[in-house]
Amino acid sequence: MIGRLRGVVVYKAPPWLMVEVGGVGYELEAPMSTFYDLPEVGREVTLFTHYAQKEDAVNLYGFLRENERRLFRDVQKVSGIGARIALAVLSGVSVEAFGQLIAHGDVTALTKIPGIGKKTAERMVLELRDKAGNFVGAGGAAGPQLAAAPGQDPVAEATVALQQLGYKPAEAAKMAKDAAGEGDDVAVVIRKALQSALR
Repeated sequence: MIGRLRGVVVYKAPPWLMVEVGGVGYELEAPMSTFYDLPEVGREVTLFTHYAQKEDAVNLYGFLRENERRLFRDVQKVSGIGARIALAVLSGVSVEAFGQLIAHGDVTALTKIPGIGKKTAERMVLELRDKAGNFVGAGGAAGPQLAAAPGQDPVAEATVALQQLGYKPAEAAKMAKDAAGEGDDVAVVIRKALQSALR
């Protein structure tokens, strides 16, 4: 099992990034909370990883902080929740905010995360309430530092990232367009869009 990687960022295109370690490129899927703090391409990064093997696929997930990996794993222990929803949770709220939502039983706020309906949110509260204390005080979300590559359209890039988080194409496009401000890079557009969706 691969638990941690330290190497050079080769590319980053939410939700995917590649890290080269000893001449081998590892492609990882990561939540936006990780992308906000990733160093620039060509710089070194250390990621905590989660290795998942299924019948038809092998996936590697990357996280800058260990508490994010722990939340990713804990959320998937709830029946009916897989990696896609776990990534959406981490992309939508900080670890600490998620803990508060669970502790307060805020089903309405949880249903604003893509892929989570009322029944799933209720199951999450029921099954994770005893772990909520592990998340509260675990650290907040990081600020954006993901710059779009020259020539890329931040709104288009954000639209693609939002679709990969589970939003429908038209909804993702509207969210990205509404969130975009003058000079915003892709990370800022995504963060604003997700914050707006969770209000």
